[in-house]
Amino acid sequence: MSQYLSVIIPVYNEEKNIFPLFNRLKNELNNIKRSYEIIFVDDGSNDKTFFNISKIKKENKNIVITHSTKNQGLSSALGAGFKKASGNIIITMDGDLQNDPKDIKKLLKELSKGYDVVCGWRYKRRDSLFIKEIPSKIFNFLLKSLFKLKIHDSSCTLRVYTKKSIMGLELLEGMHRFIPLILAKRSCKIGEVKVNHYPRIYEKAKYNSPKRFFRGAVDLIRLRFL
Repeated sequence: MSQYLSVIIPVYNEEKNIFPLFNRLKNELNNIKRSYEIIFVDDGSNDKTFFNISKIKKENKNIVITHSTKNQGLSSALGAGFKKASGNIIITMDGDLQNDPKDIKKLLKELSKGYDVVCGWRYKRRDSLFIKEIPSKIFNFLLKSLFKLKIHDSSCTLRVYTKKSIMGLELLEGMHRFIPLILAKRSCKIGEVKVNHYPRIYEKAKYNSPKRFFRGAVDLIRLRFL
């Protein structure tokens, strides 16, 4: 049976975050009062992440797990989640408690105005200034300058999509950064909403680094001149 909402959460070694994230997310989704499924994409974790998700699944029928035996990266994890999702509306978010499940309602409200995708904008980021915030600002500046894409935060995972907008979307390594750009080139209508962002409490960031930023910047320039 098709779910109305599919929430995709890529996780890699987030054992301490799984239970509090699920509890907060479940409360918000129940308040929205639409049928839903939560898809945890375990991207090759080697701690208790998979065990903790499996424990949640035993008590909740609308939990879906996809598991990789090795770490493939965020693009691959999101792609696996997209293929698994059965909902009419797709929601993606991080598994580190930095995204706020309460913002989902705002994103859905904006989507209802006729958008194909609505991106979260972490307008007050709670990350390392030099490792994350400044590289992100540079990347988004390049995105605006080279492609005229009018969003502030292309790297924010918290987004809502219509099912139609991501149909057939193939994400090669590192391409998660360019999802708004790819969808804009498909003539999708893209919106943006300011969302909360919290400091990471448990574990360490896995999917962001200066090395990934520079690779993303090079890919961005290459895309512009192809």
